[in-house]
This record gives sequence, structure tokens and C-alpha cells, in this order.
Amino acid sequence: MTAPTCRACGAALTRTFCDLGLSPLANSYVTPERRHRGEVFHPLHAYVCDACWLVQLEAFESPEAIFSDYAYFSGFSAGWLRHAERYVAAMIERFGLGPESKVVEVASNDGYLLQYFVRRGVPVLGVEPAANVARVAVERGVPTEVAFFGRDTARRLAAAGHRADLMAANNVLAHVPDILDFTAGFAEILKPEGVATFEFPHLLRMIESRQFDTIYHEHFSYLSLGVVIGILRRQGLRVFDVEEWPTHGGSLRVFACHDGAAHRPTPALERVVLSEWGANLFDPSGYDGFGQAVADIKCAALRFLIEERAAGRTVCAYGAAAKGNTFLNYCGIGPELIRAVADRSPHKQGTWLPGSRIPVVSPEDLLAMRSDTVLILPWNLKDEIAGEMAAIREWGGRFAVAIPELTVF
Repeated sequence: MTAPTCRACGAALTRTFCDLGLSPLANSYVTPERRHRGEVFHPLHAYVCDACWLVQLEAFESPEAIFSDYAYFSGFSAGWLRHAERYVAAMIERFGLGPESKVVEVASNDGYLLQYFVRRGVPVLGVEPAANVARVAVERGVPTEVAFFGRDTARRLAAAGHRADLMAANNVLAHVPDILDFTAGFAEILKPEGVATFEFPHLLRMIESRQFDTIYHEHFSYLSLGVVIGILRRQGLRVFDVEEWPTHGGSLRVFACHDGAAHRPTPALERVVLSEWGANLFDPSGYDGFGQAVADIKCAALRFLIEERAAGRTVCAYGAAAKGNTFLNYCGIGPELIRAVADRSPHKQGTWLPGSRIPVVSPEDLLAMRSDTVLILPWNLKDEIAGEMAAIREWGGRFAVAIPELTVF
């Protein structure tokens, strides 16, 4: 069998980072019409490239199959909306954006971020491949182009007058199989002194906190700052600043510009790169032991759920997010251990989770079930969710998270 090759440098991939077995696409929710049909499962096997240190999955599905009709709507997380609004205020102040500027967001989803630029009078354009999600953005007054972003799309948009002073790419860099073509598009559309920001979960935090549930087929790559600097450099783009954020369990916001632009590098850049070297992210030893830590989490979660069932205590879950689907399918958890999962998104309610086939209900329905324990699957939002669902305390209900370790509170 031929080894897969690195999507950034072309080297053979032979070193396993984490093997989670077989899993369906994490956002392929099962509708009533599809409930009695089979599902396709693909290997969920993450490799680390020994040549350039990009952690990655093989691509088993095309982006068109994954994202053309997508179930994730950013606007249903209050915490994420606050993060977006803060970003807009900071970018306007730092780069002096106004009515003569142009902001382009790639993978703009339902307009969750660009709506705040629109309210501040800054012209925008969203680029979003999922037509169902883009429709919601347009209804919000956010002009949106339905397209997959890359060099060709960028050239077409630039020719149509959409050169950008600021480009935003939040939680999308990891989602593209052809990461070189994708990043080449930014060089095509950025103005000479324009700035592109990329936000993505930080590989260093993923390893430290054993966040294996962020591995799913829609996430083709798992990124460190050092690797991103190298990828952007190949496109004539230079990273000049980085910020660390707590979102998604620990993320980086990277600022890049054309190599010849005037933006000066900040001390934060060296600090974060040195922290990655200190954690051995550019050495095989930095990746040893992750798979065993993941297996330990699985065993602890199963032990807890089986004990809850044996004691006659009912368990539901909250958050029908992709990371929860990775966790449930890797652990082999189904409706026999978790009765239902609640989610605020009406687009998910009335469906079943892929693979596990646990039914998705509304938060109100979950409260009506009066479960003894609510397992919060998006652990990065546990405080927000525990506040929203505090009513379970009225009958002695408890919350639990499984990552980075099993915690009941």
C-alpha cells in the first residue's frame, strides 16, 4: 500500500499522531428521510509529517461533499458572537478601517462576523461555499459570494473590484484539503498594505489538553504557528503578529501581509514560536504518548457512563457539535448510554447524530427529560452551557465533561 503524502510539502506520511478508527463525517446529521439508510465511515487517522511537521488527515471526501450543504451555523453560539464583535472593533481601530475600506471574509458562514462590520459602515464581502448557510447571511444584509476560495476565485473577485484591506479567515485554514491553493488566494486579493488574519486551534494546546475530539474529517490539518509561517511564506506572505485566544480550547490569531509591506514584526511572534520549539513540535518526541492519553479518556468516559446506567441514573448530552461526534463514535457510545443530545440550532433538532444515532432535541426538551447528568460535549463552552442549563440543579442534576479528563460538577 502506498503511504499518503503531505498536503504541504509532498513527503510520505509514515508517523501516526492519533488513530481514532472509523467514523462518518462529523457534520453529516441524519435526517428522518435518511434514518433507515446506511452511513459511510472513513478512517480517522491523523499523521504528522516528518519533513515539515504538519499534522493532517488523508482526504476521503471532496470539499463539495462536505461543505455544499453544511449544518454548522456560527450565529447560534453567544460566546462566538461576542468574540466576533470584539474582533471587528479591534480591527477597525488598529487598521483604521472605514467606508473606503473593503473587508473580505473567507468561509463567512451565516454572516456572524461581517454583520458587525456592516453595522459600523465598513463595506464587506463574504465568501461561503455552503449555499444554505450563505442564504442566511444575505438575509442579514451581508453580501455573500457562494464559492470555494482559492487562487482562481481570488483572481475573479480581484478582477471584479474586491481587493481587500482586511481578510478574515476564522477556523477555515484547517478545513481546506489544498492548503497551498487556498493560501495563494490571499496573495491575489490583498491590497499592497492589506492584512489577512487567520484564526485556528493551536496544535500545542490540542496536545497539552488532549483535545482529540477536534480531529474529524472536515478538519484536514492541525496547525502550529511555525508550520503556518512556512506555508504562507511560500505564497509571498509574511506573518508579522500573533495573538493567543482561549477560543476552541486555545487558538492563535495570526496576522499576515505581503512580504514587502510595512507591517513590522511584534515580540509575540518569537515568543509563540519559541514555546512551540520548547514543546518539541518540530521533533518526533513532541507527538509521542498522545494516542495513549486519548485511549485513557475513552476508558474513563465509558466507565462513568456504564456506572451511571447501572445506578439507574439517566444521562443526556448537550451540544450536537462535530467534536462531540468524534468523541461519541471513537468511544462507541450510543442511545443506550446517552438518551438524547440537546442543541440550540433548529437546523439540527429533529435529526440524529451521525454514527451514534443519538437523537437531537431542543434544550427545552432536554430539561423536560429531567436527566440526572448532562454531559457537555463542547467542553470549551462548558461554563456558558452550564449557565444556560442551570435549571437541572433543581432536581439534583449534575454536569460532566470528559476532556481533558472526566470531571463532574
